[in-house]
Amino acid sequence: MGFAHGAGFLFRGLRMWRQRPGLMALGLVPAVLVLVVLVGLFVALVVLADDLIEWATPFADDWSDPWQAVLRIGLYIAVVLGSLFLSAVVFTGLTLAVGDPFYEKIWKETELMLGGDVPDKGVGWLRGAIDGVGLIALGIATTVAVFVIGLVPVVGPIVGPVLGLVVAGRLLAGELVSRALEARGMDRATQKALLAGHRSTMLGFGVVVQLCFFIPFGAVAMMPAAVVGSTMLAREVLDAEVRPPAAR
Repeated sequence: MGFAHGAGFLFRGLRMWRQRPGLMALGLVPAVLVLVVLVGLFVALVVLADDLIEWATPFADDWSDPWQAVLRIGLYIAVVLGSLFLSAVVFTGLTLAVGDPFYEKIWKETELMLGGDVPDKGVGWLRGAIDGVGLIALGIATTVAVFVIGLVPVVGPIVGPVLGLVVAGRLLAGELVSRALEARGMDRATQKALLAGHRSTMLGFGVVVQLCFFIPFGAVAMMPAAVVGSTMLAREVLDAEVRPPAAR
């Protein structure tokens, strides 16, 4: 398994739209609600960012051109890009927290479709909400780091977003896959040990999902598919760990 193999799980999840459109449509409800809120906040930030940056940089009022413009335009771009990145990460955490009953239904039906050992119940709404809030906190920390790295001349604007995408993708994949693993009684330490040998697969899945979230309305359509794909990924990892007992 590798990066491309992991990315393929999202496309396998997308096939569920053709097989079970009614089930997948359930996942649109929380995604649309969260998207509307985040778009409203993002638009407000874009409108107000110029005034906020001018207020936050009074020391630049006496600077001569073009340095004043370079500083404030650079900060404006960094704030807008950072908020866009943060929105993509926060979207996942909020949607998982708000829509846990919907996504648990999608997860359970995917488990039944795959057959084999299927847990009787999921992790529950409270646990899902806590995990969602945790993902938001990690997303905020990642965004701050990306913003700081982005301030480094020349390399910062390139390295920052790329590093942010990799970190966010890894966090996203871990959070999505954890549903199937937690339902089987695995704590975070056990999950980490289980997934240690599948880092490139997890990264491939998380990065391609995160990239789709940057596409307008892509997050809404992709979220249900990501839940399906992560369930399939978790099952493949679990199956790979199962070994028949040695013959005596």
